[in-house]
Amino acid sequence: MRQQKITSLSAFLLAAVMLIASAGQAVAAKPTVGGTCKQCHQPQANVVRGTLVGISNQFKTIQVAVGSLVWVVKFGDDLAVTGAERLEAIPKDKEIGVSFKGDEKNPYAVSVSVKPPAKIPPEKLARVEDVRKLVAMGPEKGNFVLVDSRPRPRYLEGHIPFAVSLPNDKFDRMKDAVLPKDKGKPVIFYCAGVT
Repeated sequence: MRQQKITSLSAFLLAAVMLIASAGQAVAAKPTVGGTCKQCHQPQANVVRGTLVGISNQFKTIQVAVGSLVWVVKFGDDLAVTGAERLEAIPKDKEIGVSFKGDEKNPYAVSVSVKPPAKIPPEKLARVEDVRKLVAMGPEKGNFVLVDSRPRPRYLEGHIPFAVSLPNDKFDRMKDAVLPKDKGKPVIFYCAGVT
């Protein structure tokens, strides 16, 4: 009985010491890769990848959305920009990568890289007139699937008739429910423009 009390007291003291030792330690770090960037990029130290929310030249900050979290990264005149003529030329919601020094509480941008436009072979592109003809026939008669790969809120604002929503950042999770089982059936994707 006495041995059991000593063991229980030892376990209690060990738990108390562990609790005190862990007090003040940081919880999980902020996510650094969001949305469509996850398809190609793994998390890297001192790099945040997401979509551009905005730029404040007055406060010298870049806001980058990584999922529902927005990183605010300071920058200076020494900022290197790749993939755009200048920082202000980067469109809102464009995929960017920001390399920074410092830590996640005080990140300072060293460089910004902009996702280059996708390169699609001409034979894989659908012309507007061809899509217009298919939509006029409808998906049954035209034997096609039209996929709107924009974010869901944009799809809800308006979309091409017969288009189904399959946001690019949810592709892996939703593809089996949306894409046809028949791999020979033409699938046409569209989005907000060249990305």
